[in-house]
Amino acid sequence: MAAEEFEPRSGADAWERLWAPYRMAYIRGENKPTHGEAGHECPFCVSPGVDDSESLVVVRGRVAYVVLNLYPYNSGHVLVCPYRHVADYTDLDDEERDEIAVLTQQSMRALRAASSPQGFNIGMNQGGIAGAGIAAHLHQHVVPRWGGDTNFMPVVGGTKVLPALLHDTRDLLREHWPR
Repeated sequence: MAAEEFEPRSGADAWERLWAPYRMAYIRGENKPTHGEAGHECPFCVSPGVDDSESLVVVRGRVAYVVLNLYPYNSGHVLVCPYRHVADYTDLDDEERDEIAVLTQQSMRALRAASSPQGFNIGMNQGGIAGAGIAAHLHQHVVPRWGGDTNFMPVVGGTKVLPALLHDTRDLLREHWPR
């Protein structure tokens, strides 16, 4: 292929750009605990101690809570987390395991009521090698899915375009949370 085939459309700097500066914190690993201890380094330990609106907590249970993912795969991507700093699913006690299951069901109901997804991805990545971004504190992903929600952007640009702000999504989910 000729070099000119890789040239921008017009002029030396006519590339179209989609800026996603919030992703830099994720790329740099900011707010990611560097060891397995609970405390100020773990965002899932810190979030419950911060105002719900600021921390994006959607709802609180007795031993677990639901929070919006700061780096969502899709709008409405929530995480169901135990308050206790625990890394492995087999280390959950019965009450934590049961409440995580109930909050996962409620998350799905709220998301269906708020935005009518056609499906969900639900799961946990156990350990860094399995893809856990924060392996030290267990969290269940609930990701709403729609037909056509994957396009060329993630493949070509490594970028996900989200149609709603996180705070707006949090408010919408709280409004539709099952009572």
